[in-house]
Amino acid sequence: MFVAVLVADLLFPDAASLKDKRRRLAGLTGKIRSGFPVSVAEVDFQDLWQRGRIGVALVSTDSRLAQSMLDRISGLVGRDGEVELLDRRIEFLKIDGGEA
Repeated sequence: MFVAVLVADLLFPDAASLKDKRRRLAGLTGKIRSGFPVSVAEVDFQDLWQRGRIGVALVSTDSRLAQSMLDRISGLVGRDGEVELLDRRIEFLKIDGGEA
């Protein structure tokens, strides 16, 4: 089993307030949640108007499938008209099955 995590650094260039940024971020995270079976949350830069960082996590038995899904999510973020994808990284943790 694999746990895969995407960490994406975001820029909201036209955000005029924290409320504006949060509205845009809520729209983006909603799109991700509705399109993919993942968990997503804002994980840093909560107090900055134009910066954000989200974490997206999923569990899979197939690392290639997880990589593909996180790549597609990165593409979705990169195509969003209200946010710029500044940087991203994907990390995997392999968890061996065993007796509980």
